[in-house]
Amino acid sequence: MSNDRVVIVSGTRTPFVRARTVFQKLSPAALGGVTLRETTARAGIDPKLIDECYFGIVTAPAEGSNIARESLFDSGLPATIPATTINRYCASSAEAVAGIVAKIQSGQIEIGLAGGVESISSVRALFSQEATDFFQDFAKMKTAGQRIGHFKNFKLGLLAPHAPGIKEATTGLTMGQSADLMAREFKVGRSEQDEYAMNSHLKAHQGWEKGFFKTHVVGVSQKDGNLIDRDTDIRSDTSMEKLGKLRPVFYKDGTITAGNASPLTDGASSVLLMKESKARELGLKPIAAIRSYAAAAIDIKKEPLLIGPVYAIPRALKMAGISWNDLDLFEIHEAFAGQVLSTFRAIESDQFAKEKLGLGSKIGTVDPSKTNPHGGSIPLGHPFGATGGRMVLQAIHGLQTLNKSLGLISICAAGGIGSVMVVERIN
Repeated sequence: MSNDRVVIVSGTRTPFVRARTVFQKLSPAALGGVTLRETTARAGIDPKLIDECYFGIVTAPAEGSNIARESLFDSGLPATIPATTINRYCASSAEAVAGIVAKIQSGQIEIGLAGGVESISSVRALFSQEATDFFQDFAKMKTAGQRIGHFKNFKLGLLAPHAPGIKEATTGLTMGQSADLMAREFKVGRSEQDEYAMNSHLKAHQGWEKGFFKTHVVGVSQKDGNLIDRDTDIRSDTSMEKLGKLRPVFYKDGTITAGNASPLTDGASSVLLMKESKARELGLKPIAAIRSYAAAAIDIKKEPLLIGPVYAIPRALKMAGISWNDLDLFEIHEAFAGQVLSTFRAIESDQFAKEKLGLGSKIGTVDPSKTNPHGGSIPLGHPFGATGGRMVLQAIHGLQTLNKSLGLISICAAGGIGSVMVVERIN
């Protein structure tokens, strides 16, 4: 690693809100533009100094699939900044950060923006391939006779939309089904999952009450003049009793419910990166440095879909030159409580380490007091393309708040991918 580290000098995210509620009328580009504009403004630099932007999204809108470019236009930043859209599922914005870091390290650019957005509210219903072919053929026809003859083959069923879903094309299982099966494999019970979810909600609530999130969450103005300046899904009044009344979602005998899973969410996040020497040159105070980044992938026909991060953790630690016990803070993506607790089982398993990772012993022991101290995706929400950026922000500001040094960010993603990043606080 170079002594001239790549650092984060500023970063923001929008509030994360339940899909099809207060951000329903905002496009992904509008949400992304908010964070790009605010992140740059908070840094206090001339926007013309920014060399490039990487931005993540999973469900890109059909009318503007390069959401990085569209968000840049919406932000009001110079149109001369090249922008590229990244899709690594739930780790998209973390991968965007890693991509900008690599470009800075290689000398291709000096300053870059990275982040991501997701607007589940904007996801549209699809039509079948048969319906698409029918209407495309109709559009090509030149005479009225051809069109009338073609419409004799019309079937009302062609108008039936296919509801958008989150399924693995390879296995045919939804993310939730895979997580439920994962929890069974690692013997994670329902009450354990509910307790984890309850605690995450309470920690997120306390984070807001103590002002932690105000360090990096920016309000979004509505057309009616209202300002949305707080995450909307946190339940401070949640309890084991309330969670226990919820029915399983994916299997009748399953353990995953709406209460111990992350909700569908709209939101955006971004950070501004440069070398430490550049920050000093510009008179900026860095918040944190990126120590390492590693990704891994598994065969989802043979292993649990969301176990990928456990394979990436040893690589990230090695690249950072540290051990598990050196870490002060863990930000673990909470797609589902069952997935988080299964990941903990694997991290703490000598057998898993030896048989799957080729290690002599377990990665380490998980300290709950160091893990998601301000809550995670279950209460805060999970806008797929923005979650990685949210976690980076939460880790670096968490280290500042706790006066600690090293943090690890772990993100499971569709396709059996795991992404892990190590960040270091700068005093």
